[in-house]
Amino acid sequence: MSIGFFKQALYALTQESRNRTSYRVNQWFKWLSPGLSVKRWLLISASGVVLTGLGLAIWIKLTPIFYIIQLLQDIVETIANIFPSYISGPLVLASGLLLIFWGQTRTVGSITQVLRSEGDEDLIDVLLTYRRLHRGPKIVTIGGGTGLSTLLRGLKVYSANITAIVTVADDGGSSGRLRREIGVLPPGDIRNCLAALASEEKLLTELFQYRFRAGDGLTGHSFGNLFLTAMSEVTGDLERAIAASSQVLAVRGQVLPSTLSDVSLWAELADGRRIEGESNITAAGGKIVKIGCTPANPAALPKALQAIQEADYIIIGPGSLYTSVIPNLLVPEIAEAIAQRYQGRETPPIPCIYVCNIMTQPGETQGYTVSDHIKAIDAACGRKLFGAVLVHRKAPSAQSLIRYAQENSHPVFLDREAINQLGRRIVLANVMDEDEKTGLVRHNPQRLAGVLLRWYGRGLGR
Repeated sequence: MSIGFFKQALYALTQESRNRTSYRVNQWFKWLSPGLSVKRWLLISASGVVLTGLGLAIWIKLTPIFYIIQLLQDIVETIANIFPSYISGPLVLASGLLLIFWGQTRTVGSITQVLRSEGDEDLIDVLLTYRRLHRGPKIVTIGGGTGLSTLLRGLKVYSANITAIVTVADDGGSSGRLRREIGVLPPGDIRNCLAALASEEKLLTELFQYRFRAGDGLTGHSFGNLFLTAMSEVTGDLERAIAASSQVLAVRGQVLPSTLSDVSLWAELADGRRIEGESNITAAGGKIVKIGCTPANPAALPKALQAIQEADYIIIGPGSLYTSVIPNLLVPEIAEAIAQRYQGRETPPIPCIYVCNIMTQPGETQGYTVSDHIKAIDAACGRKLFGAVLVHRKAPSAQSLIRYAQENSHPVFLDREAINQLGRRIVLANVMDEDEKTGLVRHNPQRLAGVLLRWYGRGLGR
């Protein structure tokens, strides 16, 4: 009984040792992975050692070098006389390789121990991830609200070359209060995107989304909004505040406002009313027939235009159609830049896709079909900005349908024929998450990003 137990323990220890050794060997060989830019520098370093030795030999006219070589030759001859060359040669070679492996492993281990905290992944895995993400496509996303932040949360797994162009037309909640009381551009949507692209997303999301529940004047404000407002005061404007905050939060990519102008939305409803203000438009509960902004032609942020001009892929949405997506496209230079990239008038055309919402939104898109969403964007911009629309395939559960029906919200109907007449391609995929407790329906970040990147990788958008 005791012997059997001892054998099992010995076998377990042997397996653990083998697994640990195999893991270490695999981690070491990762340093030779393609694209890591390590092999070339190792080769250059070795060449440098050889050239240094050669230069030293030429400088001192080979005298000490000659005696060292002579001594090494005598040692090698002695070893060869004792042991045959077919034994001594491989033995010395293996010893040399073992010393190199041991030295490099210890060196890398020492560096890794300094650069990473306890429990983090190995340095080589961090470097491989960094290289992979920075070789990803240059993606420009356009929108606002929770829809855009959901998309960004999935995209950051595939690329670090992401630019989120965000609306600054919000005038409700904490953002609206700061806008009225301090005169800053609304930071709410920008805050959501920064939190979504941050490396330590969970902790930072909780911090940035935290809302004060007490305090004179603090109640209802989110920490992230106050942080960005303070940074705007310190740095001079919102653009610099976002850049500084991105460095602090280790953001993958960049978040940019579509404009630095103090933009206010207005909408004309089917019953003839004209509604001023983003929050009032949704609350009015009418059918929107026209939407615009004041000032009428706000200037685009130059960095946003540059990002569009350099993009490999443009994604519009998801988000509230009239209060998150279209406000960015009401900046004429933004719409023109997207049209140029999509149609390829100045540079090769790139794929542009619109991610349609899963459910209609009361006060904005009540009763809308997928083609109605497309028509609204075309009407607001006066041109065609994308060639495909991503639509969720599967209907929500009966529980979710009942919950949303109570709020006069329903799944966005896919009218294929009308979409084909508008000259758009339909991309159907299951990209929905459904909360079993609350019945809330949202896009799944990972599935949504995966579908969009596969569509891009297959070149279907071109």
